[in-house]
Amino acid sequence: MAPTRLTNNSITHIGLIVRDIEATRRRYIDMLGAPEAAIGEVDAPEIAKTVYQGKPVVARAKLCHLRLGPIQVELIQPLGGPSTWQEFLDTKGEGVHHIAFDTPDAKADMKALEEAGATQVQYGEWVGGNYTYADTTPQLGVMLELIKID
Repeated sequence: MAPTRLTNNSITHIGLIVRDIEATRRRYIDMLGAPEAAIGEVDAPEIAKTVYQGKPVVARAKLCHLRLGPIQVELIQPLGGPSTWQEFLDTKGEGVHHIAFDTPDAKADMKALEEAGATQVQYGEWVGGNYTYADTTPQLGVMLELIKID
């Protein structure tokens, strides 16, 4: 039986956890020539419906998506509340949190990752889609994010 794989293996962005999103954003623009990009926040809890470690939570973060060629760099500054973002910052500091893939079928892709030994860490929604973080650190050395755009 062939191994189950993701429905799409094209990377869309790399997510970085940062302490100061404004300063980090400015460095990416100045040092790497990234185009200007706005800083926003995750949607309100009633829209985000965030689940972390299997429990509903109010996870807050600032976000900025910087375009560098065909890939975006997503800057994430946790603003408190239990989340994979806050846990990463508290335990590892700043750094690469995840590699993201768009998916036409997030549930099937999460099932494939679970069959390979990964676990679902966090799920959330925004107006227009949802995301799932899969802890693939033991297998790949980094977490994966599955993005489903409605």
